[in-house]
Amino acid sequence: MRFVLSFRAALAPMLGVLLAVALLPAKADEGMTVFSDSSRIVSIGGSITEIVYALGEEGRLVARDSTSSYPEAAAKLPDVGYMRALSPEGVLSVNPTGILALQGSGPKEAVDVLKKSSVPFVEVPDNYNHEGILEKIRLVGKALEVGAKAEKLAVETDAKLTAAEKQTAAIKDRKRVLFVLSTQGGKILAAGSDTAADGIVKLAGAVNAVEGFSGYKSMTDEAIVSARPDVILTMKGAGPPISEEELFANPGVASTPAGADRKMISMGGAYLHGFGPRTAEAIHDLAVSLYGNQVLD
Repeated sequence: MRFVLSFRAALAPMLGVLLAVALLPAKADEGMTVFSDSSRIVSIGGSITEIVYALGEEGRLVARDSTSSYPEAAAKLPDVGYMRALSPEGVLSVNPTGILALQGSGPKEAVDVLKKSSVPFVEVPDNYNHEGILEKIRLVGKALEVGAKAEKLAVETDAKLTAAEKQTAAIKDRKRVLFVLSTQGGKILAAGSDTAADGIVKLAGAVNAVEGFSGYKSMTDEAIVSARPDVILTMKGAGPPISEEELFANPGVASTPAGADRKMISMGGAYLHGFGPRTAEAIHDLAVSLYGNQVLD
């Protein structure tokens, strides 16, 4: 009995150390800028803006980029342009005290100018997975100095994502999904690895039909046939719409299982690719569209 008590007494400090380590911020945010004045923030990137609103800190925003379409209230803010075609003059014209931008904002020359300006510039990584969403929430919270709020949101989002992913855990016959970004000029522009499309497809319990390249590339008819997609996934509300007639008229697509069954799913671009607070719902909706009643509640 005395041994048990002494063992517990010795173990207690160790558990305290382990708990403290577990609660330390992720290394990804070490050295990250915290805005000294966060009263006038420009938010660049739809998911960044969504997170700011989800944290209840929208009162700090003075402008947003054109991809920030959710929530609807964000549309009332001044628009500084498309996140990948920014103008330094446009961003700085609203007299911000800080710029909060999603990784991938550009062009590089414009971002370089903004980083060299007197306005603090915080760039948030955009990783297309479960942990990447939580990191994004925590980093936005850190920049705005609302870490406790961000941790609460991250814990809630973590639980929702875990539940959404579990809904397809028992499915053995995984659908092969080809995400088509564009069909302009009769060419199929599809998503490979290291893309938001690849990430959401995997989280929804499916398989990206494309292998062998990262990013978005045009595919030949032969490559499309070899990919053997069961489903074609497209997005709406972002770029020219893709019609079923145009899609299934493509010889390559027509020769796939998806073409034979005319199986196409179209979802809102910001919702599907946002990787933010709503992603758990997007995973669920995509999984239901793919697997129907096989998805567990």
